[in-house]
Amino acid sequence: MRRFRPRAAFLAAALASSCALHEARAADDAAPAACARPQTQAAAREDHSAQWAIVRDEFYSQDQGSRIMPLAWMRALKTTDGRPFLEDGLARYFYLPNPVSPANPEGLPVGFHVSGTSGARFVGVTCAACHTREISVGGETRRIDGGPALADFQRFLVDLDEAALRVLRDPAAFAVFAPEALGVPDPDAIDVETLRLDLAAWSGRYHALISRALDGVTWGRGRLDAVSMIFNRLTGLDLGEDPTRLIADNIHRAGAPTRYPFLWNAARQDKTQWPGFADNGSDILALPRNLGEVLGVFAAFEPAKSPALHPLLQYDYLSKNSANFDGLAKLERWMRLIDPPKWPFGPLDAALVEKGAGLFESRCAQCHGEAPGQTQFPNVKTWRTCLADVGTDRAEYLVLTRRANPGALEGAQIPGLVQPLAPDAFAVDVLAVATLGSILQNHLRETLQNPLALLPRLRSGNLPPSLDGLQGAFRSIQHIKELSKGFDQPATKFPYEARVLYGIWAAAPYLHNGSVASLDDLLKPAAQRRASFSVGPAYDVEKVGLAETQPDGATTLTTTGCEDVLSGDSRCGHEYGTDLDDADRRALIEYLKQL
Repeated sequence: MRRFRPRAAFLAAALASSCALHEARAADDAAPAACARPQTQAAAREDHSAQWAIVRDEFYSQDQGSRIMPLAWMRALKTTDGRPFLEDGLARYFYLPNPVSPANPEGLPVGFHVSGTSGARFVGVTCAACHTREISVGGETRRIDGGPALADFQRFLVDLDEAALRVLRDPAAFAVFAPEALGVPDPDAIDVETLRLDLAAWSGRYHALISRALDGVTWGRGRLDAVSMIFNRLTGLDLGEDPTRLIADNIHRAGAPTRYPFLWNAARQDKTQWPGFADNGSDILALPRNLGEVLGVFAAFEPAKSPALHPLLQYDYLSKNSANFDGLAKLERWMRLIDPPKWPFGPLDAALVEKGAGLFESRCAQCHGEAPGQTQFPNVKTWRTCLADVGTDRAEYLVLTRRANPGALEGAQIPGLVQPLAPDAFAVDVLAVATLGSILQNHLRETLQNPLALLPRLRSGNLPPSLDGLQGAFRSIQHIKELSKGFDQPATKFPYEARVLYGIWAAAPYLHNGSVASLDDLLKPAAQRRASFSVGPAYDVEKVGLAETQPDGATTLTTTGCEDVLSGDSRCGHEYGTDLDDADRRALIEYLKQL
């Protein structure tokens, strides 16, 4: 689940990041020290297909706490041509159909859900919206659960903003909207005016976010700047003064898009987030990752100073927090049942696979082979996540150095974990306080009769045993902070994570920002990779990636080269395997197909 990366998601997601396909250095090159290849054999792969079949429909619609807009309002909104906003099940944004079922009574697309009580039901999104895709070959389409979505989230966000503004700006449109939104043909005038005020309040906040973050930005299909949108949502909409809680100056352009990551085996890696700054691999470490993602996709969150209520934390993080802890736990548990997809497009050439296996071992396995990682509490075994600066786009690191006014959280801290927030805090520290404070308060509420008994432990940097490991949730953030002091220095490193590559055939486009269309392109020098390509479901089974010809609805991604590695769209870097001749490149790709 791409929480905190960029469902792809914290940095999604996030909100906020994908698996940069970092092929390891050639055998005669020096591999990054952190990626030295241990002597190990890959474990047998498990088969969870029967268990996954049982929970799949629930995974598609499980509430995680997102609250975009009241369902009644979204039903009543219209598109520019006057059709109901939900009429096509959001297929125009390339979200995937999800039939009506007990888990999805409204028939919303995969990854959307409705939550709340009668009269206060909200539309939200969940992991599957960003981590389910379809691949088409020869007229046949296959669903890839856990694969990077190819939806156009930016267009959805912008169109929703414009639909609400049309209703507010056009009295005739509002006259049509009000009866549908209120569910009565002839609503009371007071109810109509209350609705108008409520919609105006919602739109004021939402429009501030969309107009500031997305003006002049083009993500296209399959990408989003999850890190920026999490920071923007949290610091821009949640921490200001009542009644709006807006701090508009905290909302910045979201121009560093990354592709959604694949979910299979994501919970096993010992690091997460595209820059790899967070420990990963245990249930407790999943919480800050997933909470950050929920904050980015419109969870309600209004923290307030409340030392009498919570003397340990000094703040109340939960009373006005829609995050669904139970739902997040279910989603994390179900995510572990998604197996890497097996190559479905006919038999592979055994001789090429064997040849490719040797090439992979000598050139790729240092960073991408399965090897034991850091053991997480309580004795959870993980896979090692290689971190290396391979010359790829650096724009996400600019976002991570962003500062923000912490507003209502000024002075807030997590004893032993995060220092008190200064008026000009790093946005990532604000996120750390919000997520870790929520987790600690939830733990105190559920398990402890005397919260003050924990204070000496926290002040010394020690957490309760059941929360041991949270220190690593933002373990390498100091490196990111240091970047702000010398971002342009030649010696500065910008490492991204390199995942184990099972199922990599189904995860195009490649690199963390989705700037390379296929594995064939990736194994060529950056100057020879396609500078512009269409993004859609059609797949090229020879090059393994996005086909050159896509069906209607494809968007075009135009990339930059190595002259601009801060564009967010640079295809530069990862120049490994680029010296292979055509035969060796084909053999390596054939091997990658069967991983």
